[in-house]
Amino acid sequence: MDDRTDDVDWSGLFHASGSAGDTPRRVAALLGDDAWASVDGYSHLWSATLRREGKAWPATAPTAMLVADLLDNPLLGLNDPSLPDAMLAYLYEVGAAADLGDRAAGIRAGVKDRAPELRAWNVEYLSADAEGRARMWQDGTGLGELVLDQAALACFDVVPVLLRRTLPYLASERVRRRTCAAAAVGSLARHPAASAQRSELLQQLTSIAQAADSSYDLATIVIAIGHLGGDTRPWLTDSHAGVRACAAQAPGLAGDDTAEHVLLELERSPQAFGKSFGDMAPPLQLQSQSFQDMLTGRRAS
Repeated sequence: MDDRTDDVDWSGLFHASGSAGDTPRRVAALLGDDAWASVDGYSHLWSATLRREGKAWPATAPTAMLVADLLDNPLLGLNDPSLPDAMLAYLYEVGAAADLGDRAAGIRAGVKDRAPELRAWNVEYLSADAEGRARMWQDGTGLGELVLDQAALACFDVVPVLLRRTLPYLASERVRRRTCAAAAVGSLARHPAASAQRSELLQQLTSIAQAADSSYDLATIVIAIGHLGGDTRPWLTDSHAGVRACAAQAPGLAGDDTAEHVLLELERSPQAFGKSFGDMAPPLQLQSQSFQDMLTGRRAS
């Protein structure tokens, strides 16, 4: 997989606001000293290049590659040490958007079959005004939905590179950076190309979890372990309700009596989960998906 982004035709891609021609400049501002431009770039990254449902726009995959480049740049976070953590959180979201399960081959075939139509739809979309773009999503051709599936497929295809670029941060000296890297790995390593690595990665995540010194970090890492099919049963009896809940929602524990008991307790008092982390936000993976949504998805799996 080629890591280069300098040959991307950004003007031929779109995000939530239209053409993505502005994305490289605005994301690069995160490395600069202009505070306003940095805030604008951060807002653009999260509000424009990711869909609200945690899914991808056509600009998402190449933007993720820019983010991976930012992570390795020593200028990132000089004025705000939390910025690298946020970039890892972004890569978590991209991994979630790229988690196609067994749909990748079908999407690839559909994209190939309708490639000329997709190109024409994309060109028309980029030249339309806001009202015209809104109409195109409901034009009855199904091309808009396939464009978005193609965007998810593009993310799927860059995940092996993103995972490789993320792995070094599991050994960061910063606790929160390790935690954010663990969350990112928990979504990126679900890719089929990472299947041979998964056992080793689970051992590494388990070691990080055992060294975690806050319930927030532990809960975040436990979710990542569950995402990769690891055994989260050791944390079902943790003294912290939030950690227990995050351990219990692991797909691999469906039908486990202890896990079901923990989740039933949470269903009786859903607010208890949020309150368990005090003034902190919920674990990273639940900031774009509520615990209730994740629980519903687990029940359906």
